[in-house]
Amino acid sequence: MAPAKLSGFCKQGNDWLYNARLPSDITIIVDGVKFHLHKFPLMSKCGKIACMLEEIQSIHDRTFTTKLEEFPGGSDTFLFAAKFCYGIQVEFTARNIITVYCAADYLEMTDEYGEDNLLLKAESFFHKNVLHNWKDCVLALQSCESCMPRAEKLHILQKCLNAVSTMVCTDPSLFGWPMMMYGSLQSPGGSILWNGINTGAKIRSAESDWWFEDISYFSVGLFERLIKTMKARGIRSEYLAGAVMYYARKYLPGLGRWQSRPSSKARTVASFSSTPAAVDQRDLLENIEKLLPEKKGKSFCRFLLGLLRVASILGVNQTCLDSLERRIGMQLELASLDGLLIPSFSNSDTLYDTDCVERIIHHFMSSESGLTLFSPPSLDLLSSPSFEPLRKVARLIDNYLAEVASDVNLKPGKIRSLAEVLPDSSRTLHDGLYRALDIYFKAHPWLSDREKEVLCNIIDYGKLSIDACAHASQNKRLPLRVILQVLFFEQLHLRTALAGCLNVLEAESAPMGQGIAPTEIAGNVTATGETGQRIVRRDGWVTIVRENQVLKVDMERMRSRVGELEDELLGNSDASLFQNPQILKRMLLAAQDQLQDHHLSIHVLPIIPGIEKVYPCSEI
Repeated sequence: MAPAKLSGFCKQGNDWLYNARLPSDITIIVDGVKFHLHKFPLMSKCGKIACMLEEIQSIHDRTFTTKLEEFPGGSDTFLFAAKFCYGIQVEFTARNIITVYCAADYLEMTDEYGEDNLLLKAESFFHKNVLHNWKDCVLALQSCESCMPRAEKLHILQKCLNAVSTMVCTDPSLFGWPMMMYGSLQSPGGSILWNGINTGAKIRSAESDWWFEDISYFSVGLFERLIKTMKARGIRSEYLAGAVMYYARKYLPGLGRWQSRPSSKARTVASFSSTPAAVDQRDLLENIEKLLPEKKGKSFCRFLLGLLRVASILGVNQTCLDSLERRIGMQLELASLDGLLIPSFSNSDTLYDTDCVERIIHHFMSSESGLTLFSPPSLDLLSSPSFEPLRKVARLIDNYLAEVASDVNLKPGKIRSLAEVLPDSSRTLHDGLYRALDIYFKAHPWLSDREKEVLCNIIDYGKLSIDACAHASQNKRLPLRVILQVLFFEQLHLRTALAGCLNVLEAESAPMGQGIAPTEIAGNVTATGETGQRIVRRDGWVTIVRENQVLKVDMERMRSRVGELEDELLGNSDASLFQNPQILKRMLLAAQDQLQDHHLSIHVLPIIPGIEKVYPCSEI
């Protein structure tokens, strides 16, 4: 096989030889590749080799073999240096400049061993050509992985990072500076001038994310160094976050669902011939989390939730998980329901990681510690903008509870703890909690009435809407005690609504200045202590307040009687009162008789003669 010739050098197998009439008298091994060369060309340019030969005093020996350990850039870079020693013309490029620079320093190719030596030429090319050009600077950084320690020692790596950061920092679009590319041809308003005339055409500024694609080809370590350098240089946090998110999406495919795919940016020349870096996804995610700025936003919160999901799959360290949960908790009001539905990847039997969500809620409450929580909340607090995040989170958690309630392995204690993390003042209505419990009872039919009653204690029946009360009063999945309480509050809702209606009608019909005071219409206690005596009769309407006062007393008696019967039965046997169909039937008949004494029933309530209010039984 004929040797491959290249500028006086030829390759035989894995060895390199220089085409000369003189036999080789020195063999240098770099990364397993042998270079059969001559002493004098190398000694005249390389201080390191000259010192090695002087130490062993074997200049005149026939052959000498040495091995260069950890040579920057490997055998290809040594071939470049060897050709330079033999006077063969070499070409500096952005891709080889850092490795050649480091190799020249390694071989001590300074001016002491030859005028205009390789180190000086590499340094000159680096400062004059590379540091002032975005493409060359990025290419140089992409190709410096093999000599990172020496490049760090020579400060050329940091110089490249500073140059890239400077070019990004000085992009006019980042800080809103006016574009000066037209000089005096630009009007104060930003329009292009032609012969002093305002053309109305605006100058387009470059996109602020034009550099994301190029730096996404860096290794994790180099990317981390660059982001820290940019942060020190004052790059705005939203652009740093965008670069980190772009990088994460490229190497963590699981984030695709949780972030819109990156727009198809035009790749620069710096990236056309590059291949994505090989990264360890677990290490990448842990480093990405450290680089993320403290930022809020819907898209950023969604990205964090996706990152948390991937982190759970990859099994990152606990510090990273805690930090992600804290970041999400600080902006939980911006989260979406599907983002919170994180599957459980532990040994738990539950479908979703409810423990994680509970910790996130605790972080949210810690971040909202400055908000004074009243119970019951004042009207001023409920209407204040500072209370809005808490209301949003309450609605979000109620919807979350409704989603996870159908999990048959979800324990009653967990759904209760999730509901009670938020203060009572965060919910103006408890319809969401009722809906979640109804779904939970439907998915867990084996729960006893006692367990259901304990869970129902998280509901404030006074905060149920009239529709929720109507549904609950006919919900067969609820214990009887709960239904009785719902019926009572249902009547309170009705009384309030009727009192308001009477108030409006009386105010409209009364002569000017002779309206009845609302306190009289509402049937408050009079000076003599008699209640309900000053309700105005209109068109045959009944005395509403007196009826409801009597109804309230009967409800209390009924509740007391139910308790007595249950205590009596429990004293004789361990069976529950509600497990005996005969006793239950007697109770319901007694309750129906008491209600009918006041022209009422559990389902139908006469309000005005000839008009009935029927509560729907449809699902909420």
